[in-house]
Amino acid sequence: MRAWQLHDTTGPDAFSLDEVPTPEPGPGEVRVALRVVALNHLDLWVSRGLPAPDRLPHIAGADGAGIVDAVGDGVTTVAMGDEVIVNPSLSCGLCPACLAGDIVFCRSYGILGEHRPGTLAEAVVVPARNVAPKPAGLDWETAGSFGLATGTAFRMLRRGRLGAGDVLLVVGVGGGVSSAAVVLGRAMGARVFVTSRSPDKVAWALDHGAEAGFDSAGEFAKELKAAAGRPADVVVENVGPATWGQSVRAAGPGGRIVVCGSTSGPKVELSMPVLFFKQLEVVGSTMFTFGEFADVVDLVASGAVRPPVDRVYDFTDLPEALARLDAGEQLGKVALRIG
Repeated sequence: MRAWQLHDTTGPDAFSLDEVPTPEPGPGEVRVALRVVALNHLDLWVSRGLPAPDRLPHIAGADGAGIVDAVGDGVTTVAMGDEVIVNPSLSCGLCPACLAGDIVFCRSYGILGEHRPGTLAEAVVVPARNVAPKPAGLDWETAGSFGLATGTAFRMLRRGRLGAGDVLLVVGVGGGVSSAAVVLGRAMGARVFVTSRSPDKVAWALDHGAEAGFDSAGEFAKELKAAAGRPADVVVENVGPATWGQSVRAAGPGGRIVVCGSTSGPKVELSMPVLFFKQLEVVGSTMFTFGEFADVVDLVASGAVRPPVDRVYDFTDLPEALARLDAGEQLGKVALRIG
């Protein structure tokens, strides 16, 4: 089969399209012949050694959807020919955290495409529990794209205890997680506001239910309070130091700032008096559980949520797709079509 393999950690140019042996599923595993796969910033980070794969060459890629074409011994929940969506959350399935459904706290938790060969290939082998039925009528481009980003955004909003009527501020809209947070927030009944450096991305958010949008480089905390009539109950923040000060100012008393990334750098400053006088919560969030992934699939299947797909490239055009993602030009997910 063909696969995009990472041969060193010097960056996206280290990927090459190679012929590799088609993997065979072991006990409890299935093989998925992929139809559409999608990129995440994780693919860029892995290509730069942040983190480095355990071994090279390595097949990156966390998102994908396709048709099961082989099943391993003991698999009873999935059959040959099933159309499925790949869930990229990996865990041991046996520890107390896994048995309680909190797989993100599994000590051997991993992500497909980072800790084991991923979806930038014509086929991928995963545990049978890591595939979900593709909803009937859902297009392959959406099915193969939404998993990691939408699941991450969903868990962020849950951890932020977002409720109907709450003011939700999504900082840096345009990427997969932030754009998913917009459509999820609206589906949950929140009043959604966004920031972006791109007027076009703000316009997209307004077209999809946001009440107002602000320049990420400006004093968006003041603008939010003027537009919403009050500060934010929940702030979705994955930019980091470039926007952190304004994000903290935008949160109202008792507000929750939920963080899943820091694209502008790893360190921020936080005034302790602001933290305790406003009784703020800073909440970290990574990936999602199997239950949360199932809930997201149901939301997408129902039509209540449709995360945007920015552009679909041919499988052979990975370099161009990675360049678009790396430049931050996308709005939603960047996908690749196989076959």
